[in-house]
Amino acid sequence: MSTTQNITNSAIDLLKKMIAIPSLSREEKEVADLIEQYLQENGVTTGRLINNVYALNKYFDPAKKSILLNSHHDTVKPAKGYTTDPFTPTEIEGRLIGLGSNDAGGPLVSLIATFIHFFNRENLPFNIILAATAEEEISGTNGIELLLKDGIFLDTLQGSDFMGGLVGEPTKMQMAVAERGLLVMDATVHGKAGHAAREEGINAIYLAMQDIQAIAKMDFEKTSELLGKTTAKVTVIETDNKAHNVVPSSCRFVLDVRVNEKYDFDEVIDCLKATLKAELVPRSLRMKSSIIAMDHPIVKAGKKLGLSHYGSPTTSDKALMPFPALKIGPGDSARSHTADEYIYISEIENGISMYVQLIEATISFY
Repeated sequence: MSTTQNITNSAIDLLKKMIAIPSLSREEKEVADLIEQYLQENGVTTGRLINNVYALNKYFDPAKKSILLNSHHDTVKPAKGYTTDPFTPTEIEGRLIGLGSNDAGGPLVSLIATFIHFFNRENLPFNIILAATAEEEISGTNGIELLLKDGIFLDTLQGSDFMGGLVGEPTKMQMAVAERGLLVMDATVHGKAGHAAREEGINAIYLAMQDIQAIAKMDFEKTSELLGKTTAKVTVIETDNKAHNVVPSSCRFVLDVRVNEKYDFDEVIDCLKATLKAELVPRSLRMKSSIIAMDHPIVKAGKKLGLSHYGSPTTSDKALMPFPALKIGPGDSARSHTADEYIYISEIENGISMYVQLIEATISFY
């Protein structure tokens, strides 16, 4: 059996062990322990920041720039409707079923295998750094964002700058060169309480409905070739009122706004405020839209290999990287967060092969 096949088989075995360990966001310690131990058993010196595990290639040279291989090991809660135990890795007809198998266990173990493949390579034109990180599913602050600002981690880089990154997410090994940003807004509309049996009060739900209808008709004019239009969707609506006979004095709803690269968040917020009666408060301004240039060496390498490219409607840790990054990985985003989540074994095998070829092709441009 070839060394490459050994690495691939080992990666699949690692994924099965990861599935068996519950690793909901903020509860990733055990799976981080597993990944750290796995890397150490493969001769890799690791670093650790809370539940983030990282490593540098053996011949790391601070005089060279670096490529970051990153994916996450946290998961969402299991969706309703699983026909198997979500924490028991189950193989059926070439599919590996289990929570986190597709998002993003498959991409992560494929990147780990790729890192190990290059770990002992001398004379690379750039460094290769691995980061298996936490809290991606909740856009948390103790994941990749914390790691990239950590003093100890930065000290290990000794001044080496990142020239780019590969972010492992299920994209069918297509190149997601751009992502829409995510802006979540809490909206509150105020009315006046009254008795439902009499013509009293100002119903905040009805006022909120006017805003919601306005949102449904909103059209952000600037369209992106890669990411399409900026969109705003109402995803939650609620009041504090629990009594059937009271006209509610306030109504809250949540806006999920996906922003293309043609708008900054301030523009979008100003547009919403001009249209709506509700008070608007953004939860975070961190998850901005991102794009990597088509002439970046990593993208050129993908084009050389015949990989297609697109703009992704979903947001990942790519949004938190202050350098160009390409989102790419085995699996299919449509399976993420679904019952009986799965990834094909063949997708992992192909993912490792394509990641290796992508880095080799990137090397060829140096």
